[in-house]
Amino acid sequence: MSKKILIVGSGGREHALAWKLAQSSQIEKLYVAPGNAGIAEVAECVDIAVTDIDQMVSFAKNKQIDLAIVGPEIPLMEGIVDRFNNEGLKIFGPTAAAARLEGSKVFSKNLFNKYNIPTASYEVFDDIDKAREFARSFVTSDKSVVIKADGLAAGKGVIIANTVNEADEAIDIIMKDKSFGEAGNEVVIEEFLTGEEVSVFVVTDGKDFVYLTSAQDHKRVFDNDEGPNTGGMGAYTSPPIYTEEIHKRTINEVIIPTIDAMEKEGNPYMGVLYAGLIITSEGPKVLEFNARFGDPEAQVIMPMIKGDILPLFEVAVDGKLKDYQIDSENGVCICVVLASGGYPGEYEKGKIIKGIDNIKPDNIVFHAGTAVENGDFITNGGRVLAVVSKGNTTLEAIENVYEEVEKIYFEGMHYRKDIGKKAVR
Repeated sequence: MSKKILIVGSGGREHALAWKLAQSSQIEKLYVAPGNAGIAEVAECVDIAVTDIDQMVSFAKNKQIDLAIVGPEIPLMEGIVDRFNNEGLKIFGPTAAAARLEGSKVFSKNLFNKYNIPTASYEVFDDIDKAREFARSFVTSDKSVVIKADGLAAGKGVIIANTVNEADEAIDIIMKDKSFGEAGNEVVIEEFLTGEEVSVFVVTDGKDFVYLTSAQDHKRVFDNDEGPNTGGMGAYTSPPIYTEEIHKRTINEVIIPTIDAMEKEGNPYMGVLYAGLIITSEGPKVLEFNARFGDPEAQVIMPMIKGDILPLFEVAVDGKLKDYQIDSENGVCICVVLASGGYPGEYEKGKIIKGIDNIKPDNIVFHAGTAVENGDFITNGGRVLAVVSKGNTTLEAIENVYEEVEKIYFEGMHYRKDIGKKAVR
């Protein structure tokens, strides 16, 4: 049976999903709304904003979409899954209530506390003076403190403070200046945990789950994890820090208890569950959950899944994941993000991109912020492209990807030169 599939989103994550789904023999027509210039090569792009849920519903009805798959977090928080469900349309992703795992740090931390899911010790505040007082007590006892806006803040609502002044400034930015809007009405203040971060991905139907892989993102804009946070400058699969022992503990102490907790709370979670962990001397602890694939992690996950991925999404939506299995490719997959000069601050658009055609066939270039002008790809965002390569080892994958990165050029292009080096060290 030929199927019509809709992907919601416009970035590198959605290009990776479209690239993988376009290989399915079951799909007659693949739409992406709104998509981007690279996605247009594998799917039909539809000019609907990710937050225009009314239009998404109308489009899905008119085109008789068999399944919608949501990429970014904002439409999930705004209830796109609830709306599709109410209209009898199939959609892969958590409801608005379940997506609070990502959308509200207060909700998630309180859930962890109630169900003994390992995380940093914390307190929640809606009063700026009490928040300052608590944060000061943390840093004056010779510890760093982490201050988080409750809601979504485009990856920028988490601030680490090492001094009293830094703590006061962070709280002012979030709660007084309202730099992240309503997301800063409440803050979570928690202990700073020492260790290495890792991302773990599963797909769940609300009861059962399928483990996909682990990956390590590189958030800071410059080499050696320096500079401001970004949406992610690169990623690679199977980081050595994520050992078999850590995997067992993560599944038993984090993934299963979280899925069970959400069901017990009356918010069963269906979709991608993305655990952002820190591996401490005491074992894995949860820094945060995300309610969707990571970006750029999706760009290294998709090439590592063997065969057709569509059935995985379908059985999750139908609640039939029990005993379902996927096969994974051997080796390591790595991606390096090519960003506009100035990102994550101000940057210029409209720079002509050269060299994509020179990439070897067994490598992939996923588009994030691109457009087409006079037949040329041009830059149209902060993160522009992700170059993806594989290798039998991390070192081989690193060598492969940087050989390809050097073939691409646009004015002001910036990328990190140390993606994956932690694994080699």
